[in-house]
Amino acid sequence: MQNPLNNYQHNIRQYTTSAITLGHKLQELSVARIAAFLGSVIFIIIFANARLVGALIFVVPICVFAFAFLLKHYNRVAYQKQHAIHLKEINEDEVLRLENKLSHLPGGQAYSNPHHPYVADLDIFGSHSLFQLINRTTTESGSVCLAAWLSASAPKAVIVNRQEAVKELAPLLDWRQDFQASGMHHRNAKSDYNKLLTWLEKPVHLLPNRTKYLAAGITLALLTTLALLYHFIYAYTSNYLLNTLPLLAMLLINYIVLKKLKPVAEEIIGDTHQNIKILGGYQSLILKIESGKFNSSLLQQLQSVFGQQNYSAAGEINRLKKILEVSQLKGTKGNFGNQFYAILNMFWLLDIYWIIRTEQWKNRNSSYLKSWAAAVSEFEALSSIAGFAYANPTYTFPEIKTGPCTINFVMLGHPLLKPESRRSNDFSLRARENIAMITGSNMAGKSTFLRTVGANLVLALIGAPCCAKGGEVSELKIFTSMRTQDNLEEGISSFYAELKKVEQLLQLVQSGESIFFMLDEMFKGTNSKDRHRGGFSLIKQLEELNAFGIISTHDLDLADLAGKHGLVKNYSFNSEIRQGEMIFDYKLTPGLCKDFNASELMKKSGIKVLDYVEGV
Repeated sequence: MQNPLNNYQHNIRQYTTSAITLGHKLQELSVARIAAFLGSVIFIIIFANARLVGALIFVVPICVFAFAFLLKHYNRVAYQKQHAIHLKEINEDEVLRLENKLSHLPGGQAYSNPHHPYVADLDIFGSHSLFQLINRTTTESGSVCLAAWLSASAPKAVIVNRQEAVKELAPLLDWRQDFQASGMHHRNAKSDYNKLLTWLEKPVHLLPNRTKYLAAGITLALLTTLALLYHFIYAYTSNYLLNTLPLLAMLLINYIVLKKLKPVAEEIIGDTHQNIKILGGYQSLILKIESGKFNSSLLQQLQSVFGQQNYSAAGEINRLKKILEVSQLKGTKGNFGNQFYAILNMFWLLDIYWIIRTEQWKNRNSSYLKSWAAAVSEFEALSSIAGFAYANPTYTFPEIKTGPCTINFVMLGHPLLKPESRRSNDFSLRARENIAMITGSNMAGKSTFLRTVGANLVLALIGAPCCAKGGEVSELKIFTSMRTQDNLEEGISSFYAELKKVEQLLQLVQSGESIFFMLDEMFKGTNSKDRHRGGFSLIKQLEELNAFGIISTHDLDLADLAGKHGLVKNYSFNSEIRQGEMIFDYKLTPGLCKDFNASELMKKSGIKVLDYVEGV
């Protein structure tokens, strides 16, 4: 079995060394660039002063080429250095995850919904959450995809395909981390991605009449060129003003045409810089996917989205990047751009050409871009789950069952607890048993156990491995009622909030869906008499509806009554007092709880608990 911690620590050392080495190389290249620039200036001055025109014609291109070569090499090494830094950071994050230190990682709070059937109760999002433990995405759309998976159970066929893909990706540590680091160079936000989609969905302007616009542009460019040649040949011979008129006339016509096109050009390139950044992020990820060789059907299906025969999504994005980079030279309102472009544009109407090139790209690829982003997002989500699987080699993939509701786990533990403090339990519940009822003393582990089952069900039903030695799970939808609270803004008490959750549960069960529910301390917000009567009534109603789930309670009489009527299967967590200390073993045992410790805990808190109270 692999040792993830050793591998992560080895990678940290390796990438730290690489980053330092590349940093030294960057310094050397910086010196070389300065030397090349100064040398070029000196040579040009010497040759210019000596009137050596031939030497200048020979030396200037060489100097420009040398400087451009050094600049390109510098940028490549700078990218490699940043890539090494990203890889080091990725491995440092993995070590922190193994140490259960998650506070620095994005919690995905934006994806949490207080009205969702389970995410708030099972720590799916937020501080110290499953999302922090699993998420290794770098695009906002990838993060959204993973959040959507964690918020909804998938059908069996989808789960099995994901499991197959995750099992293939998990051992590919270098590929996965390189994939993640590639995306970290171009982090983007959901709003940026939406801007890109909005830009792509805007209607084209020149493309429908492409032939007309190109013909007009070429004609005007040729006439302007002829006017320019005429100006150079005849302007200084006689009647300068008259011989300049053709050129001035053509420039005026070109100006009118460009002014008419200006709103279109500015609309296209207005968000160019952001679009290039977003596309760069997707392109680097797509390149990694396109170059991979995969065996699982899901990975092959996702890979096929990006290229078939001579078509390459990364190549298409690269073409658009080049178009936008050139178009960006024009500048926009409030930004003068490149003055050389402005001069050339006035003579040869470059705007027409670049607008049509951009609209051609949009026309050819805009329908594909959403599928590219969706495929990249799904790849990122699968790679995240694979990273989670690799980091936890003792976790197992449960078998997904069809037919009657089944949950069966061997040595089930909570994935958000440290291994040394985690207590694992076997747990099995099948359709013929329907409802498990768990009693136990305070702090014995009832609520934690419910969350343990819930968190692992979420993992199982998205295709991830579970914190267990083995398991079987049916296709289910999860529903919980654990952390109901007062809502002052809406004027809702915790008891009423719980009733609304129960109403929601009954509606789901009556709809015929396969629901697994978890209720923690039913009706805790009301008096003991109503809680007892209401609790038994709800259990009976759920049993008659063949509902499937777990209920925890302190009410021993309620659990005993429900057990005697054959409505539930009783389990318990117990504790004992040794030498005045409360001892918890956190082991799930069949039957009712044999002891309760609330009075002892009250005494430890300084309350003078009476031995006898009238009527109690």
